[in-house]
Amino acid sequence: MLETVTILDILIKGFAIGVIVSAPLGPVGVLCIQRTLNKGRWYGFITGLGASISDIAYALLTGYGMSFIFDYIDKNIFYLQLLGSVMLLIFGIYTFRSNPVQSIRPVSSSKGTYLHNFVTAFLVTLSNPLIIFLFIGLFARFSFLQPGVLLSETISGYLGIAIGALAWWLGITFCVNKLRKKFNLRGIWILNRIIGTIVMVVSIGGLIYTLLGESLY
Repeated sequence: MLETVTILDILIKGFAIGVIVSAPLGPVGVLCIQRTLNKGRWYGFITGLGASISDIAYALLTGYGMSFIFDYIDKNIFYLQLLGSVMLLIFGIYTFRSNPVQSIRPVSSSKGTYLHNFVTAFLVTLSNPLIIFLFIGLFARFSFLQPGVLLSETISGYLGIAIGALAWWLGITFCVNKLRKKFNLRGIWILNRIIGTIVMVVSIGGLIYTLLGESLY
């Protein structure tokens, strides 16, 4: 049974999805931190902006594909939410155990233009289509797509994803810039572990909520 949602509900869900997708420090996350430390905060933010645009493109592609199976989603929402939570848990474990320091690249002697920094981050993120599976899991977990949803609500959801992603990159570049004298390789590793732990907690909470919610019917 699908829940009734408002524009605010779907905006909040989109915001959460945008943050969760952006937070793990993969190659682009480390690149963003590197550029913030070596070139300045706004070069780092533009890097995150490029990654966000690529993520939005994959989110739209995922949503478009899932829109064709609304009936299946409606009938199997419980199992899809369970699957989404499990996928999110696996993603959290992978993030916790990964070492983003290995993604660090040699620092360029030239800052380059904002456009160059934007395009390189966009292409690096776009080269990883596996993010679609993360979006599928998140869309199922948060019941992001539902039949009968108005166009304005759908637009609000994707706007929420964009705002969540940009809020993350704005926040991380601000913090790294402020702590640049104390931020080192160990700091990147610790931050990634914290993010992985938060994702795992969210996924476990989602599993419990889904199971308890089903038991009430």
